[in-house]
Amino acid sequence: MSRLSTGNLARASARHRWITIGAWLGILAAAIVLAGTLLGDALTIETKLTNNPESAQADTLLHERLGQSNTTLDETAIVRSTTLTVDDPAYRSYVEALYGDLTALGDEVITGGTHYYLTGDESLVSADRRTTLIPLVIPEDARKRIDQVHQVVNQADGGGSFQVLITGEATLDAEITKVAEEDLAIGEGIGLSVALVVLALVFGAIAAAVLPMVLAIAAIIVAVGVAAVAGQVIDVPFFVINVMTMMGLAVGIDYSLFIVSRFREERAKGLEKIDAIATAGATAGRTVLLSGMTVALALMGLLITPDSANQMVGAGSLLVVIAAVLASMTLLPALLSLMGDKVNAIRIPLIQRRKTTQPAGANGGFWYWTARTVMRRPVVSLALAAGVLLVAASSAFDLKQGEVGVSALPDGLMSKEAFILLQDEFGFGQNLPAVVVIDGPTDAASVAAATERLEAAIASDSAFVTSELAIYPDANLSVLSARLAGDPANQQAMDAVKRLRANHIQTAFDGVPANVVVTGETAGLVDLTEVTDTYTPIVFVFVLGLSFVLLTVAFRSIVIPVKAILMNLLSVGATYGLMVLVFQKGVGADLLGFQQVEVIQTGLPLFLFAILFGLSMDYHVFLLSRVRERFIETGDNSEAVAYGLRSTGRLITGAALIMVAVFGGFALGDLVAIQQMGFGLAVAVLIDATIVRSILVPAAMALLGDRNWYLPNWLSWLPDLRFEGAPAQAPAPSTAPRIAGSPANVPVPLTVPSAAGD
Repeated sequence: MSRLSTGNLARASARHRWITIGAWLGILAAAIVLAGTLLGDALTIETKLTNNPESAQADTLLHERLGQSNTTLDETAIVRSTTLTVDDPAYRSYVEALYGDLTALGDEVITGGTHYYLTGDESLVSADRRTTLIPLVIPEDARKRIDQVHQVVNQADGGGSFQVLITGEATLDAEITKVAEEDLAIGEGIGLSVALVVLALVFGAIAAAVLPMVLAIAAIIVAVGVAAVAGQVIDVPFFVINVMTMMGLAVGIDYSLFIVSRFREERAKGLEKIDAIATAGATAGRTVLLSGMTVALALMGLLITPDSANQMVGAGSLLVVIAAVLASMTLLPALLSLMGDKVNAIRIPLIQRRKTTQPAGANGGFWYWTARTVMRRPVVSLALAAGVLLVAASSAFDLKQGEVGVSALPDGLMSKEAFILLQDEFGFGQNLPAVVVIDGPTDAASVAAATERLEAAIASDSAFVTSELAIYPDANLSVLSARLAGDPANQQAMDAVKRLRANHIQTAFDGVPANVVVTGETAGLVDLTEVTDTYTPIVFVFVLGLSFVLLTVAFRSIVIPVKAILMNLLSVGATYGLMVLVFQKGVGADLLGFQQVEVIQTGLPLFLFAILFGLSMDYHVFLLSRVRERFIETGDNSEAVAYGLRSTGRLITGAALIMVAVFGGFALGDLVAIQQMGFGLAVAVLIDATIVRSILVPAAMALLGDRNWYLPNWLSWLPDLRFEGAPAQAPAPSTAPRIAGSPANVPVPLTVPSAAGD
């Protein structure tokens, strides 16, 4: 019985191609059905923290004592007249008719509401009396039916002397989700188009170029189907699908690119079809598996954070990476078996691939020349490249995390128009107050006095507009709602809540027997920022530690992983710095079509670190595997580096261009958070594929020489990662000395497909 291996798996998939393809078609059909029927209900704009922060403690008190829960949502309809005031009978008739149409939708859509003419509440009317608010309450499960409310509002806002808008959590959710879907379509369109062009240039044949795209799309469909099922148990933030699509296109195309290339190379050498597929699986397939493991380890770091958004982003990305690896090792061999040499069909004129491969020791070409040039002046090359990245990274010290808020939404959205109108006429952008929950005896004079002091402190703080106190003696609870000025999601509002907690409450209730906690939308954002700050170093240590262990085992060296980690950290730092320059400081933002904002989206730097570290290690694995293979054959470190860069340069460059196109396509969307994410990923991949791979890696390896492969004797027990089907060939002692600290039987390294030329 043959042992399970990537080579044997590829051979089995190729021999039983129809069974393999049929199984995948069944899986894809099931995934499409699941995504089509379940995904809509699984997506949400809401995220939560699982470590019971202060805002969650306050919510628990409200639920346990007062029965309040998140079963309803507040929406606010806004009526504005350019000619009439609320004292005009025609204005009253218009508002009452609109309110009647809204409540006529039924309790399943609107469970309650009020307006100025029912209550006489002057707080519902603007200072010039031309604008009035209609507060509405909708059930949580009516979030998906908010379009019915929008339809009534749009019909009422048909022109004339009245303007009607509506805003609230459900409206914001619906509009952001719609924009995200549009951004997703733009990113997919650009990414797929550029990917096809780059693949065609790399392969010189349309048939070969289409295969990686098919594999990437298949991986995305399967992963989204699984996410749709998982979403029936846990909420899936809407942007997770954007991330999964980006990752699926990036890694799915990359993995397939290397395997298809290796298959064509082996066929050109004269191997039979099945043997060529098995060899590609045993070499490129094994490297894809190791690369997928490095990406997976990085993504696992997101799972340890008590933030449902990061957890789901990590889980969703992990799903699509696993699907891409499995598709590359099973479906792709089956398709190659079906197509055979037709994979070279529809050749592109003037971009013909060489019909014969270069000898193993052949030199020359752009990438070989680049490596040799860098290694002739390694100190200068290293200093210049590292200096450029350090200068770029210096701006990262100014990085501020936060929420971009409603004010940064694209123009034309009703939520943003309503925000501006509320801000201009009522002094607040959204009716999302900071809610102070006071758990203490309501009849105690000390509690009452402390509450009055707190109200006075809030009134004197310009970040708050008004406050309203509600006392519940039976529940022994007091609730003080403090409405925030401006956007409740911006930095000013978050600073106000921090002052409320750390200063106003502490001063007012000093020595008073009461437990005072704050909740609300803004308080939740403050808690999220604190969690992110706490867990970022933990995730960094987790990812770096596991990556070090994996790379040490893979390359049987402790120098290679240390060097790779340092270079990747430098690349990530430069990416952070460029994001700050563009988005926070506005350098080139207009030119690139981005919006300047005060902050980088909370949690995005941590997410980018996990993704970028995984993708950067991806390229390091492909490049250094071929370098190690050559070093074992020749014992010449400089020659091995030059050969490794030459043999992988064409493919890695093509793969990087595809990733840049995919990520850059998403950066062209309208949501600032997705712009930041797409820009950060695209810039990092570009840096890694140019400065890091072309300059830093060969320069550092030239300086270190044979020490690159140093492994202490006390670690010689580490397992050898051998390729099945690629027996080790011990180099002659005169040309290939034993690697320091390694056993005498040096293993054949993980290898990557080599391009037939540059």
